[in-house]
Amino acid sequence: MKSTLNRPVIGISMGDPAGIGPEIIVKALNTPKIHAVCQPIVIGDTTILKRALDLLSIPLNITPVDNPANAINDSKTICIMNESNLDETVIGLAGPTMETGKAMEKYILTGVNLARNREIDGLVTCPITKTGLKIAGSRFHGHTELIADQTGTREFAMMLAGARLKVILVSIHIPLCQVAKSLTTQNILQTICLTQNSLVNRFGIPSPKLAVAGLNPHAGEDSMFGDEEEKIIIPAVKIAREQGLNIDGPLPPDTVFFHAVNGKYDAVICMYHDQGLIPFKLVHFQDGVNTTLGLPIIRTSVDHGTAYDIAWKGIADPTSLREAIYMAAFQANNQATNSRTASLTKNRTSK
Repeated sequence: MKSTLNRPVIGISMGDPAGIGPEIIVKALNTPKIHAVCQPIVIGDTTILKRALDLLSIPLNITPVDNPANAINDSKTICIMNESNLDETVIGLAGPTMETGKAMEKYILTGVNLARNREIDGLVTCPITKTGLKIAGSRFHGHTELIADQTGTREFAMMLAGARLKVILVSIHIPLCQVAKSLTTQNILQTICLTQNSLVNRFGIPSPKLAVAGLNPHAGEDSMFGDEEEKIIIPAVKIAREQGLNIDGPLPPDTVFFHAVNGKYDAVICMYHDQGLIPFKLVHFQDGVNTTLGLPIIRTSVDHGTAYDIAWKGIADPTSLREAIYMAAFQANNQATNSRTASLTKNRTSK
């Protein structure tokens, strides 16, 4: 849906109320530019959000809404869908509880349902913890698994995105000793294709230039330092190239990120978590955004955790959340443009 001002409607799930989510939401929504590019709606707890405003002495109003269609776009107003009624004692806790765990999961589920029903155009998620979900009895380990299940998505990938560097991970949260065994030509090719489709349809890059990082030092150097490149990665790149993708690799991991940061590549497909996250956070430590590829809905997230150690002290940095909101609105606009173009093309060809 679009707001009455023709801006995408972006839901923002509060994350763990005991973490920095409420604080960074208030700080981010105290930015007039946010309201200029989208209609933000918080999905969370009204009482907790009011306490965050009091803590920071930010003069914004809170308006509860029961439906995104009833939201008002005003840079001095935060619209919120109240999905929990937590006691203020959760504030300042140094970790999650069953109560906050259930609340954080409810916020996400509500946001996903709104996005699936096209009542919002994108979902931005504030940080939660796997421990919090576990305490609450959830069968999911984090945002991505939960959202993928709720949307029936089997093929998805994590992208960390910033203005200068975008990295996509083939394997994510597994021990380093298991990475090589987890890689297959199929899952590398799947990640490549998800990256290609997302860059075209949601990032507005018509002809992306992709790079694939090798697994081993010097990308194996003719199998001298490992044969995964020859046996697994090169076949995936070859198939992608045969399908018309503009792609290089496998490239030595110690040089590919330099070239990407300097504009040669639009994205780098990485074999494991730290291979991509170390260079990414070196460049985009404060303004990096996590976005999930392959979902039928737009989902972006902050690239940091709940930070219980600094929560409710007024010092949390909202930069990543601001960028996540901007990116969700950007993706929503690109997706809407592509949908209109596809519809016009279909109408012309059917005449």
